[in-house]
Amino acid sequence: MENDEWKNKLTPEEYKVMREKQTEAPFSGKFLKTDRKGTYVCKACSNVLFSSDAKFDSGTGWPSFEELANRENVELREDNSHDLTDTHRADVPR
Repeated sequence: MENDEWKNKLTPEEYKVMREKQTEAPFSGKFLKTDRKGTYVCKACSNVLFSSDAKFDSGTGWPSFEELANRENVELREDNSHDLTDTHRADVPR
C-alpha cells in the first residue's frame, strides 16, 4: 500500500505511530485504561496482536501485555535509547 493510501485509511495520529514509528503521548491512549474483554488487532492488517487477558498496568503510560496472541503477527525490536534496553513490539502488516 502506498503512503497516500495509508493516509486515507488511518487517522493522522495512527499514521504517525504505525508508519513513522512515533508514539502517542504517554497516558493519552484510548486503550490504556479500558478493561473490556477481547482481542487487540492491528488497524492496518487486522491480525490479532494481544488478548485482553494478557494486559496489565506497567505504569509506563501505555498498555502493556505479558504475552503475544500470535508471535507471527508481531516483530520484536530491541531499543537501546535513553541509556536502557527495552523490547518494543511492532505489528507487521502483510
